[in-house]
Amino acid sequence: MRTAFDCRLRLVDTASFYEIEREVGRAVREAVRSGIRREDIFVQPKLNPSQYGDPERALKEGMVRLGLDYVDTAILHHPGANDLAACRAKERAVERGLARPIGLSNGYVDELTTFLPGFRTRPALVQNEIHPFYQEQDVVPFMQEKGIVVQSWFPFGGRGWTAPILEHPEIVRIGRAHGKTAAQVILRWNLQRNVAVIPGSSNPAHIKENAEVFDFELAPDEMRRLAKLDRGEKHDWY
Repeated sequence: MRTAFDCRLRLVDTASFYEIEREVGRAVREAVRSGIRREDIFVQPKLNPSQYGDPERALKEGMVRLGLDYVDTAILHHPGANDLAACRAKERAVERGLARPIGLSNGYVDELTTFLPGFRTRPALVQNEIHPFYQEQDVVPFMQEKGIVVQSWFPFGGRGWTAPILEHPEIVRIGRAHGKTAAQVILRWNLQRNVAVIPGSSNPAHIKENAEVFDFELAPDEMRRLAKLDRGEKHDWY
């Protein structure tokens, strides 16, 4: 995480399910001690459906593990039993200043149509699986029209699927035209769709590469060519 902060990346995505909240909190506190402003770091933890039965307790325990005064958004990992009660608990956490706006993970048109009326405050963001083979061309504008930020997890397709995407001839060809890698093209493509990205990596070189996407722009024709790669091919279970 230190490499990411050094590369001026500031989004920290975590979850109770990942079992890394203590490490995340420690890294954020160390970054603040090094001179990075806490308000410039965006920490977004998630509750797992197994915690929806007692969300108040789960939120409290998560805050203890993180060791932070507040988180920047509180996210439901995906819909499940008692998810609306968990939303209510998150709204109360926002009211107490423990969290900023709430969010959802794995929310699609059907889920959002059902879910949104139950919120007193509209979710600030929804994060979904989005990559060149699964572009969510219907979901992305649906959420954006409602003022909801869209985030992409698995921007490179997810475990076991990165090679077919990063080696795709069209993506590689576009990258060469800009002197960029396929990964950088994919991240830039998302950003130009106004989709935030969560490109996880433990490789310092890859982290640095992922950060270098603000010095070029894809042409409209290149964006159209990338849109044609959509196969509706989802790689994770939800």
